[in-house]
Amino acid sequence: MAGRFFPAALMARRNLTRTKMRSLLASLGIVIGVVAIASLGMFGVALQYSFTQNLGNVGNQLTVYPNSGENITELTERDIRSIRREASPTATVSPVKTRVEPVSYNREDAVRETIYGVENPAELYEAKEGRVSPFRSGALVGSNVAEEHDLHPGSQITVNGTSVRIRAVLEEGDPFSSTNPDNRIIMPATSFSQRGYSEVYVIESTGTRANETAMGIRDALNDREERVFVQELGSLVDTIEEQFQIINTVLAGIASISLLVAGISILNVMLMSTVERREEIGVLRAVGYQKRDVLKVMLMEATLLGFLGGVAGVILSLGAGLAINHYAVGDAMAVFRLPNAWYVGAAFSFGVLTSIVSGLYPAWKAASEEPVDALRG
Repeated sequence: MAGRFFPAALMARRNLTRTKMRSLLASLGIVIGVVAIASLGMFGVALQYSFTQNLGNVGNQLTVYPNSGENITELTERDIRSIRREASPTATVSPVKTRVEPVSYNREDAVRETIYGVENPAELYEAKEGRVSPFRSGALVGSNVAEEHDLHPGSQITVNGTSVRIRAVLEEGDPFSSTNPDNRIIMPATSFSQRGYSEVYVIESTGTRANETAMGIRDALNDREERVFVQELGSLVDTIEEQFQIINTVLAGIASISLLVAGISILNVMLMSTVERREEIGVLRAVGYQKRDVLKVMLMEATLLGFLGGVAGVILSLGAGLAINHYAVGDAMAVFRLPNAWYVGAAFSFGVLTSIVSGLYPAWKAASEEPVDALRG
């Protein structure tokens, strides 16, 4: 039986080349289906990668807020000490005070802005212009504030009627980070009359350690009452990645419809081939070919259609993936990431499988033909 495998393959190839245009059109459906599944899958992966890349390194950050639902408006020094105890020795723990004050830029009309009070901003920020530390007076401004109002180190703004000199313009921050300073005015915490803190930033070395710290803070501060709310940016990242996985699955499902259409096309081609070669099949049966041999030849034809279409689809998909990753993430070579390989492999396998399944009925019909009936036409 194995000895007839290669003759069956040669016969299948000969049969396909006899009807080149029909075979090409049938295989084209597989090409389109493979390209659709692989390209949409790679597009979803590129979007996910681009989005998570823009999130930056925020998975290791926590922000602790007073629970206003329990009428707790500030975090006390005792709360801060508890948070420091739960954080790892290498973590950055930065308490922040806030107040809303009228601010005037360049003698313009005053607008009400949120002022942030930070004890040691050098733990969180770097200067784009000027110096962050030492920080005992003056103000630090984010890049967006500086650009909008043409501020530089040495410029002055008026905060609640008091002239304040700009010490530094800060580097841009991660847009999804709670510590992002781009639209902030930061002043020394000692300039605030309030004793309590509005929020606390905790930056751990890893996302896993941040999760452990978050659980420790909740256990320590929410034992008797829900005093604090802890926002974990790592959980946000995980949720976003899960949503992207769902989107990728839906896109691949939509694209697979094209392969079903291709399967119908192959089914039609194989049925027409069976009708046209009825006498030939009868001769094969008459000279000793068994049903399984005829079945093997017909299935081999369907497999070749799927394989050739799949290979062409994979090549075109890689080209599309290079373009997608070049424009989406700025790195064309990102197409060779493992998730993309999974989509390409799945698309190729699905394309070949669709061809084989589509060829089953025509192959069975041809193999079931009685030699005498086939020779009569």
